[in-house]
Amino acid sequence: MRVGPFLLTSNVLLAPMAGITDRPFRQLCRRYGAGLVVSEMVTSDRRLWKTEKTRRRLDFEGESEPRSVQIAGADPSAMIEAAKMNVDNGAQIIDINMGCPAKKVCNVAAGSALLKNESLVGKILDSVVNAVDVPVTLKIRTGWDRANQNGCQIARIAEQAGIQALAVHGRTRACLYKGSAEYDTIAEIKSQISIPVIANGDINSAQQAKFVLDYTGADAVMVGRAAQGYPWIFREMNYFLETGMQLSKPGFEEVQNVLCEHLRNLYDFYGEFLGGRIARKHIGWYSHLLPSGQQLKRIVNRAETAEQQFALVTQFFGQLIAEGEKAA
Repeated sequence: MRVGPFLLTSNVLLAPMAGITDRPFRQLCRRYGAGLVVSEMVTSDRRLWKTEKTRRRLDFEGESEPRSVQIAGADPSAMIEAAKMNVDNGAQIIDINMGCPAKKVCNVAAGSALLKNESLVGKILDSVVNAVDVPVTLKIRTGWDRANQNGCQIARIAEQAGIQALAVHGRTRACLYKGSAEYDTIAEIKSQISIPVIANGDINSAQQAKFVLDYTGADAVMVGRAAQGYPWIFREMNYFLETGMQLSKPGFEEVQNVLCEHLRNLYDFYGEFLGGRIARKHIGWYSHLLPSGQQLKRIVNRAETAEQQFALVTQFFGQLIAEGEKAA
């Protein structure tokens, strides 16, 4: 799949997720085969650009190309400024968020709230596309609610504005993340526009990725929650799509090595105190792979320092591996 001048190495992509797709996580998913990774959402409110949170979200040191940054807002002029600022900071693709269902985003008429105002959607897309010299992509939902599924209309507006690729989450804003994603609307959108379409929503296995690609005709799939604590999903999906065969799951030693590397990168990126706090949720996600995973979560949440946290994780895996060797 191509986005502007960039030919992606894989058609399995990492979805932008606030509080999750920071630089350490993006780099990890890229290493395991994500063809494109997108940053956490950056607000168009320039008053917040000087905050430590935004500074970290704009940190791409050591990342592979293309570097994609997602921006959010409801004012065309502010979105122009945000796009230009991010390009000046190294962004090579600007992704516009019109899919986030969170109340704090929708309450300021941004994210998926914009789907209710097709005229404003057109103004924002036209403004941003004409303001920067890099490809602009868009992420949407199928509509505001089931009675207002205007994804096809939004898709046509996006194509006319010059959007280079469109990601569609197969739920409405009203659905939040409940129920099951539907792919009929994504298939309909794909049949009506010529730009690349990326299917998103409940794509949590290699088999599901193939099914969604075949069913919708989409050019790529975008993985979100299924990658949390499981960066190997990109490797598994790519292999299955290429060969039709299923890769074996990672062993305990590989999980330990990746988790420990991830922890070190979090400590380096955020500092030991904040890094240790952020690491807790990642450890919780990794623990789902493991026997006695709940025990690991309880142990780690008692750690007072990053050093203690790392030592407890290492000790847990040492015992797990030793017990596995005895059983063998």
